[in-house]
Amino acid sequence: MIEGFQPASVPPPAGPYSAGIKVGNLLFLAGQGPFDSNGERIGQNFVEQAHATFGNLEQIANSAGTSLTNAVRIGVFLSSLDYFDEFNSVMAEYVSEPYPARTTVPVELRGFDIEVDAVLFVPDFS
Repeated sequence: MIEGFQPASVPPPAGPYSAGIKVGNLLFLAGQGPFDSNGERIGQNFVEQAHATFGNLEQIANSAGTSLTNAVRIGVFLSSLDYFDEFNSVMAEYVSEPYPARTTVPVELRGFDIEVDAVLFVPDFS
């Protein structure tokens, strides 16, 4: 069974996709950025934007019965690799060992500096 997740506390998708899709014990999270539920950007600097981005991912994960501590893969898109060290510091606050596999890519982002997607394990509590 495929189940979608779109908590009201995160921005709605900008197209025909779901914020989160659960298939079996895996949750696939669409890319999230530093935006509130109205689509307004959050954060005056990179660290604030990164925390807002991870906050959105965590809210979707929680709505599906898991958390970022169960991430198995994270995709990171940064407006500049100059943010790499700051990103590592923020990410370490949301994940735990064994750390998820990760890819970090510099990309052109319009009006913000970070987007993150993820694949998470959803424990079976039944």
